Order: sequence, then structure tokens, then C-alpha cells
Amino acid sequence: MGKILLIIQREYLTRVRKKSFIVMTIIGPILMAALVILPVYLSESTSSMEKVAVLDETGWFFQKFHNQQDVRFYYVNKGLQQAKAEALAKGDMLLYIPLPKLNLPENAELFSIKQPGLFVRGYIKTVMRQIVEDKKLLAKGIDPNVIKSVKAHINLVTIKISEEGTEKESNTDVETGLAIFSGILIYMFVFMYGAQVMRGVMEEKQNRIVEVIISSVKPFQLMMGKIIGVGMVGLTQFLLWIVLTLALVGVFQSGIFSSEIAHGIKALTEQSVASGQTGAMSAGTGGIAMAQISGLLSSINIKVMVLSFIFYFLGGYLLYSSLFAAVGGAIDHDADAQQFMLPISIPLIFSVAMTGVIANQPDGALALWMSMIPLTSPVIMMMRIPFGVPYWQMGLSAGILLLTFVFTTFLAGKIYRIGILIYGKKVGYSDLWKWLRY
Repeated sequence: MGKILLIIQREYLTRVRKKSFIVMTIIGPILMAALVILPVYLSESTSSMEKVAVLDETGWFFQKFHNQQDVRFYYVNKGLQQAKAEALAKGDMLLYIPLPKLNLPENAELFSIKQPGLFVRGYIKTVMRQIVEDKKLLAKGIDPNVIKSVKAHINLVTIKISEEGTEKESNTDVETGLAIFSGILIYMFVFMYGAQVMRGVMEEKQNRIVEVIISSVKPFQLMMGKIIGVGMVGLTQFLLWIVLTLALVGVFQSGIFSSEIAHGIKALTEQSVASGQTGAMSAGTGGIAMAQISGLLSSINIKVMVLSFIFYFLGGYLLYSSLFAAVGGAIDHDADAQQFMLPISIPLIFSVAMTGVIANQPDGALALWMSMIPLTSPVIMMMRIPFGVPYWQMGLSAGILLLTFVFTTFLAGKIYRIGILIYGKKVGYSDLWKWLRY
């Protein structure tokens, strides 16, 4: 045990002192914070006021187009050519609504020097459609206000009832987003740090360092120490990313930078958390209240989510890293790794591909069995947990994952102890099978 601890210490300290680790630990939070900060900053710095001159020959749409955040409407009463020339000379757009001879005014032309934005086009079409529909209803003798009054907004609240009979409000949209995010995050980190183990073993094998190391320790101890050491590096980097990202966003919101941009970031962050409930919010609303965010997140057990993420990250990493370490010990070059990497990667890739199915039926038979199979459980179980999973299922899945890790480590150790001493030979599946039977 003491030798394994020494190997873990060596792997951990060697990797955290590397320039690549320090650089990625700094760049990672900056990139993640930039995903929140840059869209708001760019929208604030590049947004410009657009003006639209309205030439309405029908008279139906006079004073019907109201000013929006970055769009201003004004009305002209001139000939088409003169109005177009004057508007374009000022850099404005011209909305021309001609007077139809037979049909209703369902056609319009928008003249502009540059391509109009989607918001401008969408707003104009929405206003015109509403006015024309109201005119059609009046022509049929139907009051448009009556039609509007019968429209209803349905607010469906989901109430989950536990086995003990307690009721708890849930939010499917937030749970689905959190489930997909957690599953993909597990996939990324397991694959990324598992591949690091394989490359580390290959480097030591190519440099013949491993021959010196195994003179003092057993190959199994070396493999176990390397796997756990790299796993601790990955967990350390992930926790630093989370802390630094939250710190960067918090600093940006604290008023050090432009108050308008900080306010926009706060609104964007709140909207991303509660996008399923708020729908399309106008930019002037400033987001939703913090009380609403707390209400949306109250249906999710954050403590269970965090602890489960750490466990399944470590469990999935340990399981796949033992397989990656065996592959790294059996081959000499990266080109030879492809034939072994694909079968190992298929369960992880398949788990991510099933994201939509699992999020749609988190309690279905497929989701249940995939959350028990150890090669898919790290990703699938993290997708199910936001929706609420019985503790016995979580315990059973965790137990199977740990037992499978021990078993795969035993098998990988048999491959590892022979493969690390073989050089210049192209290893195939038949060779691995022979080594397993020794």
C-alpha cells in the first residue's frame, strides 16, 4: 500500500507542476466565463439603433408599429421613390405597404442598404398579421377582442409523489437541461483523463523508464497508483475550474466593469437557468427574480447531485482508466491504439447518443438497465438523478460500478504486466486473450 501511495504522490505532484496543467487551469475558467460574458459584452458594444420609415398606403398600420429596444419607427407620407431615396440616404430602412386593388394588404416590401435583422423582420410580420386578422374577423362580424379573450395560457405544474406519500413540485425543463449537462460533462472528463493515463503509460514504456520502476514495484501497483494519481489531478482541475469560473463571473457582476454589461450577464445567467419557464424574455426585463430561480432549483437535491457527480466521475474514470492503462501498456505507438480504443469508447459514445431518450423517459426500463450497466452507468445515472432516483437504485448502481472496477483492474493488470515489457511487436486481440489466460 505504501508503494501505491508513493506512486500516487509522484503522479499527482508531477502533473500539477507541469506548465500545461497550470495553463489549462487558468485558461479553462476564462473560456467558460467567456461563454457567459462575451455574448452580453458583444451585444452591448456592437448594438446600434436602427430606424425604419413606414410608408403605408392602406392606412391600416398607422401608429401600429411601436418602438422597440434597438428599433425606432417613424411614418412618412411621400411617393415611394422619394421616400426610399430619403430613408436610404440617412441609412434607415423603408417599410412600404402598398394598397392592394382586390386582396387584403398581406404584402409589404422592406428596403435596406444592409441585411435587416431577424428581430426587425419578425416584429413587422407579427404586427401586420395581427392587424389583418383583426380586419378579417370584423368583416365576418366577429369582434377580435372576443377571440383574444378566449385565449388562455396553461401553466402545468408537475408534482412528484414519493413512496412515502410526500408531494414535491418539480420542473421538467430545468431537470432535463441539468441532466444533459451532467451526462456530457462526465463523458468529457472520463474520456479526457482516461486517455491521459494511456499516454502516460505509453511514454514511460517508450522511454524505458518503466523497466526501472517495475524493479521496485509490481506492475499492478504501478498501474493502480498511476490511475488514482491522474484521477486526483483531474478532480483537482475540475474543482478549480468551477471555483475560478464562478469567481470571474462574480467579479464581472460586482460592478468592476460596466454596470449595464454586468446587469446583462446577470440576466443571461438567470435566463439560462430558468429558460424553460420564462420563455422569450425581452431584453429590458433584466431577467427573472432570484426567488424564482430558487423555486426552480428547489425541486433538485443539489447535495445529491454534487456527491453523485464526484462519485460517478471517479468511478467512471477508474473503470475506463484501467482499460486505457492496459491498452497503453500493450502498444508502442498512438497509431496502434485505434483498434483498441474504439471498443472501449463505444459504450461512452452510445450513452451520449441516448441523451434524448433517457431525458424523455428517465424512469423507463432502458434508462434503468443502462444506469446499472457499469460501462454506461456513469453517464446515464447522472442523467437520471436530476429527475429523482430511488436510493436503492443509486446504491445498486454504485456497488456494481465498484465491483466492475475491481474486476477490470484485475484483468487489465494481467495485460499490463506483460505488455509493458514487450517492444516492437504489433499486438492483436489474440495476444491480449493469451495474456489474460496466463
